[in-house]
Amino acid sequence: MKRPFDDTTRRNIAARCADFARLPAGEPASALKRAAVAIALVEADGKGETALLLTRRAAGLRAHRGQWALPGGRCDEGETQIMAALRELREELGLEPGSADVLGLLDDYPTRSGYLITPVVVWAAGSGAMAPNASEVASVHRIALGDIERNDAFDFVAIPESDRRVIRFHHLGGLIHAPTAALIYQFREVLAGRHTRVAELEQPVFAWK
Repeated sequence: MKRPFDDTTRRNIAARCADFARLPAGEPASALKRAAVAIALVEADGKGETALLLTRRAAGLRAHRGQWALPGGRCDEGETQIMAALRELREELGLEPGSADVLGLLDDYPTRSGYLITPVVVWAAGSGAMAPNASEVASVHRIALGDIERNDAFDFVAIPESDRRVIRFHHLGGLIHAPTAALIYQFREVLAGRHTRVAELEQPVFAWK
């Protein structure tokens, strides 16, 4: 399904997010640190469609270097998850959406590496002025929403280290794993009007650190 990057699509996605029954936010376990990521919606390259932004993390980062990620990071002291997501968009990509551009929040996702991630859906209309921070971002990719809505976009596999299913997103002949894959999957389900939970979807062992 093609979704033009226009006000109608913005309103439709905002309505889907408003209808989504997000699980109540609670205090994370003491071992978990609050974090936020942006599901930043932009115009796909040359197609007029709506896309979301994915990055490849810079090779010089201390953790998860070179991995696929949504823009985001740890919440600073006193920050809400929305504030953190907007700050990370500015610091990582030079984008300047405001609180009025936030369309909604999805469920918190606890990671094996010790974070509780809140996904924040943001309409980032000014993506033409994007200026990635090379110290954090190796590359930026626009993923058309139609690509995450394909029937074969996601699959689930078992691993011997866990009794939980590992989710995988198939993209450009490769695989993107949780937490990124889990968050994108829930967003795809929200677009379809489904209230699908993802907190129990597993990450591959290499992402546990």
